[in-house]
Amino acid sequence: MRAGRSPTIGLLAGLAITISAVTVYSFYTIGQLSSLRQRQSQVIDRNRADSLLLLRIQNDLNSAALAMRDMLDATEPYPLTAWRGQFQRMRVDLEDAVERERSFSPSDRTADQRQYLARSAAQFWDALDRIFALAESDEGEARARIRLSLGARQEALSTLVSRLLVQNNENEKQVAVETQGIYARAERNTYLFLAAMLVVVLVTSLYLVQYNRRMFHQVAALSERRSELARQLISIQENTFRHISRELHDEFGQILTAIGAMLQRASRRGAAMEAPLRGELEEVREIVQSTLDKVRALSQALHPVILEEAGLEAALSTHLPIFEKQTGIEIRYQTDGTGQVDGSVAIHIYRVLQEALNNVARHSKSTHAAVRLRYLRDAVVLEVEDDGVGFGAAKETHGMGLVSMRERAELVNGRLELLERGGGGALVRFTAPLSTEEAHAGV
Repeated sequence: MRAGRSPTIGLLAGLAITISAVTVYSFYTIGQLSSLRQRQSQVIDRNRADSLLLLRIQNDLNSAALAMRDMLDATEPYPLTAWRGQFQRMRVDLEDAVERERSFSPSDRTADQRQYLARSAAQFWDALDRIFALAESDEGEARARIRLSLGARQEALSTLVSRLLVQNNENEKQVAVETQGIYARAERNTYLFLAAMLVVVLVTSLYLVQYNRRMFHQVAALSERRSELARQLISIQENTFRHISRELHDEFGQILTAIGAMLQRASRRGAAMEAPLRGELEEVREIVQSTLDKVRALSQALHPVILEEAGLEAALSTHLPIFEKQTGIEIRYQTDGTGQVDGSVAIHIYRVLQEALNNVARHSKSTHAAVRLRYLRDAVVLEVEDDGVGFGAAKETHGMGLVSMRERAELVNGRLELLERGGGGALVRFTAPLSTEEAHAGV
């Protein structure tokens, strides 16, 4: 199967595009917010401060208008010069307000427009000073000038201030419209950015889903091929073991048996031969018999014929005493229940038992072990337990023995558990179906 192309380049390209888009949008949004903040500080806040100062000026002009009305009131017994102190206080406050207003005036006003209010106010106070000077000698003429010229100047100043207030209000409305436009553009751009990011995420996700699907299909195919290969290898291994076992049992066993029989006959016929020669013949016969026993044990280990002839329990009962004799490890064997295990499943249970006991002998440093065989309704459970050092790092190192046990468990759709005992030691639990039909039905 041809390996699929790595998605790294596509993902990196998508990541670069996403980062670029986020960077551009971030700078654009920061610029918009900065522009909005600048307009708010330079226009809106400044306009409001200027409007407050214009209202203060307008209030001072209204106070001046009321004072001039009182000055023209014929019922007042006071001379015109009596209002000089009151107008002086108004003048101080008005000049301060005009000076502050000039510094807060909107930036769109020209220099002449900014000076016009100050000049008009100065002309108003200059005219008032002349009227007060005239009132010392001729109050009638002074009253006439108040009525004709000073009142007109006050009204012109009030009109100018009102016009400036209206202009500020219009500027605020215009800025509000521009602010709404900035907010609208920012909102639209946010939606566009989110839509673009969703498209990028969707495209990337679809690409990853398709790639992962292809990878999963490849992994599933490889897993199936691996399982099939494992079945074939184990099948070949068992067939090879069966063939070698038969050869050892039938060929070499018969040859050694014949040699032993010939030596025994030679020993009986050579009663008159010398004692040393008879001793040597007996020693050779014992060696032949020992070799025959080893060949039969090796044949039994390679392929237990008793497993096919008498079943799983008989094979375990035969193998465990031999294992005890060879290793010196005491085995406690228990069975619970009865059942008929299919031969194709029984061989895997037997091999798992062999491998588990070999691990006990090689790695556990234990002198005792327990083997339990339990029959369930549709399964059989084999447990091999010891009180040694436990698995340690064996489960992480994936030794060939553990791999072989796992492969055999998968072949029959069984379950292999490698557990640590609480007080030390290890427990291997292998649960397998009773027959191959049940194993295949569970796949």
